[in-house]
This record gives sequence, structure tokens and C-alpha cells, in this order.
Amino acid sequence: MNARALTVLAVPSLLAIFSPLASAQTTATAPSPNTTKPQSSALPKGPERAIRRDIPMTNGIRRAFAAGTRDSTGRPGRNYWQLWTDYRISARLDTASSIVSGHEVITFRNNSDSTMRSVVLRLDQNIFRPDAARTDLMDVVTTGMKITRLVVNGQSLPVTDTLGTPIPGTPRRTAPLSRILRQTVVRIPVPSPIAAHSSATVEADWSFEVPRIEGQRGFRMGRWADTLYQVAQWYPRVTVFDDLRDGGWDTDPYLGNAEFYNNFGHFDVNIDVPAGWIVGATGVLQNPAEVLTPTVRDRLSHVLESDSTRRIVTAAERGPGKSTAIGTNGRLVWHFAADTVGDFAWATSNQFVWDASRATIPGRGPVPFNILYLPGHAQAYADGPRIVGHALEFYSKLWMPYAFPQLTVVDGPELGMEYPMFIMSAVFAADHETGHQWWPMMVGVNETWYGWMDEGFNQYMNILSDADRENRQYKLDSLGISYGRISGNELEPPLMWDGNYAGPFYGFQAYGKAPLMLSALGGVVGDSAVWRAMSDYAKAWRFKHPSPWDYANFMSNALHQDLGWFWNYWLFTTESVDESIQDVKTSGRRTAVTIRQNGQMPSPVILKVEFAPSGATIRPMTNSRMLDANTALVTYPVDVWFTGNRTFIANLDFGGRAITRVTLDPNGRFPDRDASDNVWPRSQPAARPTTGR
Repeated sequence: MNARALTVLAVPSLLAIFSPLASAQTTATAPSPNTTKPQSSALPKGPERAIRRDIPMTNGIRRAFAAGTRDSTGRPGRNYWQLWTDYRISARLDTASSIVSGHEVITFRNNSDSTMRSVVLRLDQNIFRPDAARTDLMDVVTTGMKITRLVVNGQSLPVTDTLGTPIPGTPRRTAPLSRILRQTVVRIPVPSPIAAHSSATVEADWSFEVPRIEGQRGFRMGRWADTLYQVAQWYPRVTVFDDLRDGGWDTDPYLGNAEFYNNFGHFDVNIDVPAGWIVGATGVLQNPAEVLTPTVRDRLSHVLESDSTRRIVTAAERGPGKSTAIGTNGRLVWHFAADTVGDFAWATSNQFVWDASRATIPGRGPVPFNILYLPGHAQAYADGPRIVGHALEFYSKLWMPYAFPQLTVVDGPELGMEYPMFIMSAVFAADHETGHQWWPMMVGVNETWYGWMDEGFNQYMNILSDADRENRQYKLDSLGISYGRISGNELEPPLMWDGNYAGPFYGFQAYGKAPLMLSALGGVVGDSAVWRAMSDYAKAWRFKHPSPWDYANFMSNALHQDLGWFWNYWLFTTESVDESIQDVKTSGRRTAVTIRQNGQMPSPVILKVEFAPSGATIRPMTNSRMLDANTALVTYPVDVWFTGNRTFIANLDFGGRAITRVTLDPNGRFPDRDASDNVWPRSQPAARPTTGR
């Protein structure tokens, strides 16, 4: 969502809040010079802060609700639809020039109720052109993707024209199609409209140079010299056409930081490489007898028999006739197929060592995974099977079973990047990259706009996985409170800001804030309740495209709470709670604790109350639970702030036992700039030493 949209959405609420005061001020009689000025208490007094308890909505989500494609419960609506895209690709790698050339046919079905008058394609390789728009500086430069043939619904388009092709919507202006094809996202006019519920085809011939990467990450693709290639975002692909965007098509450019939003479909891919080169890819190898030696095939046949790691190709077995078949004219064609995936990526090297193992997926049984790495990196990848296997099993239990038939991990210049069934990763990032198989590979969120829905969720669940793998307690305490130190920074955009244009705080927006938000949500409803709700959300949107509104509404319904206030402040603002204990007074058996929240974001009031070791019998309050014999946790719901007051008095009555210490938000779940004023009695500063003169 852009800033203007946020401003417009905020205006009605502000007017509603202040209209009684404004009305009173405009109708009051002006005092004469000889009359006493009325006291401020005589005027209507508004709340100290107005708590917004609903979620702002854009025109797009309103249209979706009205059309029934999405539901206010957070589930797909009765009329939900999405495009389906099938790709048939034949590609060839020339290692002498590092050129990948290809031919593809895309068949896609327009499942919407709208007529398409254009098709939008992604050409991500154009980010390496010297004139490309991008978010980061990059030393690597190529000529980008060259389209030499483009056919839409059987009609060829002049990709080298000079007169120009009409731009849809602006018939008086023309631009050469060859110039349009230099961009990372291009709108192609179709010769004839594509009717609703009909199919269309795009056919293309293309080529590009795989960029050489030395000493830096490669914008998610690249090669080391001429011996290892990581090939991603490498073919023209049809962008998403959905029910949320005005005009349907996703037209955001690829700028380098923000990631992807892809259609689900089927891929049938042939990759032609020199014999002796091992290929790892999205999907399942269809022709192992044609490209692998009998020895390698036999080793692969035993992978699912145990959890042990098997060496499929050793360092001594590289080369034609050892790791691979000899091939025809010294080349082999590897054939892969993948179903219900949003993308396809691959890597190849004549140096790969190949290890394989299995993960046991609940409800499915054993699934194989492969790890391809250079011989010199054997020690670095030694722990890879343990980490990858654990991640596949742990996230399958936490969210939903891993749905794909295999996973491949590859070494190379990109040390951490994910695609369906395929990750480019060093071992230190393997848990994180494997986690992406859930979002966005199975739950197809729009990463370009809302990176927090995949990167942020992934960072959160990595905390749980890391702790489980190392057999230690997870730690989500203190995360939520830490946002108080960031809130208010002018560089930070709200989570709902288009991540493609998030600026210098992109990393925090996409990766850092969501774990803090989910820590806070756990502080409201409990961590295990959050996990159950997110598991149900993942299953409801499996292989579909949820929006942030779908997620927020689903979670509120699953948790049986009106959490509009929570989602409003965490997603649409950069506000914090900034709470403190103002005063503690004891009278008889009752103790009054005065809490203040200076921020705009409300939160429940959670107090840890510690008692003297002896005295009157402790009688727990109805909204408390005993942590041990002398410690209670008292909770007041967020509703106590909905009147608009900034202070709340918690009246504690535990039967008269002396209270020695009170701590507000003891687990550190809610954003607070300074936690030192959350404890009573206040710790006294150390006395300054006195010095003589």
C-alpha cells in the first residue's frame, strides 16, 4: 500500500474522532472581553488517545470481497480464481561463451471473469543491463535477455521493429517492441483479446549470458568462472493476474531486493549441457537412464532406505562415463518435470560432488533430498544433511507436510536463495532457505509487496527450528519489546508499504519486524495458539495467493478474538506501546498499580507480582495464575484501553501478603522504548563517589 492510500484511509477515522469537539468549538458563543473565560473542563473532552480497532482496506480488497473471490473470514471466497500456467522449455548451455539459449511455449488459462487485452512478461535477466533500474549498485553487467522470436496466440510480433508497437491505453503513442523488451517487466499487446475462461499461448526464443560473479552475491543468479552455473529467473514468464490489482496484471519491475509473485503451474524442462556436468533442478529427473551411469542410479535407488547420508558421486568420479553418461557428441539432455510450482531454477557444474539423504514427512513418508557442492567445500557442507533433513521434518510438523517429491541444495556464488524444490545455499542459510518451501512456494504470497509474509514468517520459524535442532528451549521473549527502540525512525515504512520501494529499511521491513510482531501476538494469545492458527492458515491457502487482509482476518477468526487493533498497529503503522509503571500504592490488603501507555499502540496489561516469602495466605485473583509459590502473573485484556484513557489502575488483592516487586510485561513482548520503568520498586542509581577539592 502506498502512502497516499494510508492517508486517505486515515481521514474518516480522524474526522469521526474529533468531530464532537470541532462541533462544540464552532457553535460556542465567543466570550466578550468582560466575561470570564470558561474553564476547559466545561468543554466536551475527547479521549486521550483514539484506538483504531479495524483494519484499513484498499479498493482492491473491497472489490474482492464484493466479488466473492475472498471472504471476510480470511479464507478463499466462493468465487476465488487464479491463473494456471504451463511451461515447456528447452534450454542449452554453451560453456565456452556462458550463453544459455532457449525455446519455450507457455500455455496459460485466464480463469478470471475479465478479458485480457495484453500479456505481461517478466524478463529478470535484464537487471544486468547497464541501463537497468535497480536498488543496489552492481559491478556485473551483461546485455540482458535477447528475445529473437515472440509469438502470442499464433501471431508473430516484430521483436526487431523500428516503427513501433502501440502501447495499450495510449493508441497515439508508439514504442519499438525491441525497446520495451529491455525492461525487467514488459506489457505485450495481444493481437486479439483473451476471453475470460479461455486459454492463450506465448512462444519465445531467447538467450542471455550467465553473469560471472566474483566476491559478491549475484542478484540470485550467476556463475563461477566456467565451471559452475546457478541459473535462476532465466526464462520469460507470465506475471500474476489476480483479483486485487486494478487491471489485474502484476507490473512491478524487478529491482533486485524484493522477490517474487508467481503463478502456479506445470513445468516440463529439457536442459542440454556437456557430458560430465551434473544438473540439479526444480522437479524430478525424468530420464536418469539417459544421463546417469548405472552406478550412480544404483546409489540413488537406496537413498530412501535410511537417514544416513549417501555419497552419490565422489570427487574421484567426476566426468563423462563416471558421474554421467558419455552422451551424444559429448552432450546430454537432462529432462525435469515439476507440477504445481511457481518457478523453475537449476544449477550445473562439472565439479559437483553429490550427496543425498532423506527426510520423513508426516503423512507422506520418506522424501529424498540432494546436496551438490564443490570438493573443496566438503567440510563446509558436512552438516548440511542434518540441517536440511531437520528443517523438512520440523516445518512439516509445525505448519503442514512438505508437498513436493524432492529437494535439491546447490553450492555456488549465491549463498542463500530459494526456488520450488531447489535452493542455492551455504549450510548456514540452509534452514532458512528450506523454510521458504512453505512460504512462498506452497503458500504463494506476494513477496514483492509484502516480504514480511514470507521472509518475516521464515525468520520467526527459524528461531523455533534452530532451538529444536539443538535441543534447547526456543526464545521469543524480549523480541516484541525491542521494536520500541525502532518505532518512530523516519526511515522505516509500515509493513504494508510496497516492499519493492521500501528504501534503506527494506531488510527490517521484510525480515526483521514480523518476528517481533508474532512475538507480541504470542504475548496476547500464547505462542502455541499462534502456531495452530498459522498452520490452519497455511493449509487453507495451500497453492493459492493470500493477501495480508486474508492472513489477518484468518488469524483473528482462528484465534477467536477481535484482533483488528493488533493488525492495524503492527501492519499499517510504525507505532509502539511505550508503557510504564507510574505508581504503586498499598492500602490494607489491596495494592493499586498505575500503568501508563504513552504510545499509540495498545497492549494487554501483564504484571508479574512477587510476594514476600511469608505472611498472609496468597489468594489468587480470577485473572491470575501462580508461577510458583510466591509469584503470580496477572493479566488484563487490551480492552481496558479502548475507552481512550492512557492510564489504567490494576487493583491487586491477593489476601494481604506483602508485595515486594511488580514487573510490567515481564516477558518483553510489547514494544517499549525503555523497559527500566516497567519495574517497581525502581532500581536506585549508584551513588556518585565524593571527591575532595
